[in-house]
Amino acid sequence: AAYDGISAKLTESAGFDFGFMSGFSVAGARLGLPDTGLVSYGEMVEQGRQMIEATSTMPLIGDGDTGHGNAMNVIRTVQGYAHAGFSGILIEDQVWPKSCGHVRGKQVIPRDEAIARIQAACDARKGNQDIVIVARTDAKQAVSFEEALERAQAFADQGADVVFIDALETVAEMRTFCARVAGAHKMANMLEGGGKTPILKPQELEEMGFKLVAYPLSLLGVSIRAMQDALVALKRGDIPNTVPEFSE
Repeated sequence: AAYDGISAKLTESAGFDFGFMSGFSVAGARLGLPDTGLVSYGEMVEQGRQMIEATSTMPLIGDGDTGHGNAMNVIRTVQGYAHAGFSGILIEDQVWPKSCGHVRGKQVIPRDEAIARIQAACDARKGNQDIVIVARTDAKQAVSFEEALERAQAFADQGADVVFIDALETVAEMRTFCARVAGAHKMANMLEGGGKTPILKPQELEEMGFKLVAYPLSLLGVSIRAMQDALVALKRGDIPNTVPEFSE
């Protein structure tokens, strides 16, 4: 999960097949604030365009949050991301303003409105908009696991390419999600450092039936720690010993 030009460039040079623009990380890096719906549609598109320009060919999936409004806003958001060069976009069913999927107090819009939101995202591709739709539900925490499964299947039925239930809490739930929901690829979210979902390796997730996985905090997290360590060193008069050569 990249969040700016240099992190996207490094993701591509490391050999990853695609990257994901994390809204959580963009909020942290761009504003120094938590993921509570503070980054606007325009800011996310701008950030993504800079990341795409910093890379050569790596596809990038963008975090589209709730689509920034009603169904008409969702259509604009999807088309705007496609025009910016994104290869995919994630749309979720939280109320606005949203928050990180692993904190308490989740709220989601009614199921029929959520389905309409994903239908609008899929409809936005009609014509020449070639973009993958990743449909996320936060109903696991907000309502129930069964409701999350029902929504994920409904999203797949509407034409979403990938479905994603955030904050699954056990391996059994993860296996049930992959087994129960048909018609779309499955995405997993490994929130490092204390999220609700068990942290598994890509190979383990693939065996369960997942096709995509995001590790959303790794790049931002190690960057924060590296900057903290560098600042401590600089304040005591030392040069950080992990700085690359100027030529690099």
